[in-house]
Amino acid sequence: MVVGNAVVPDPRGTLPGRGAHLHLDHKCLDLAIRRRAFPRAFRLTGALDAARVVAHVEESVVDTESAPPRERAG
Repeated sequence: MVVGNAVVPDPRGTLPGRGAHLHLDHKCLDLAIRRRAFPRAFRLTGALDAARVVAHVEESVVDTESAPPRERAG
């Protein structure tokens, strides 16, 4: 979702307007920023501020190396 010139995370998909999907993964985020995918996804020209999305991904991503292994069911 874009508010002003900033990309705003909308994990619940409740904000009005055009949205774009992004995996909660640093590699996907870096690639989207490098390829300038956000302006294309929102059909806008010019640069967009992705700082809030970057912060959201950083807060949401669990470091799989430091997370305890899952136990298998069954």
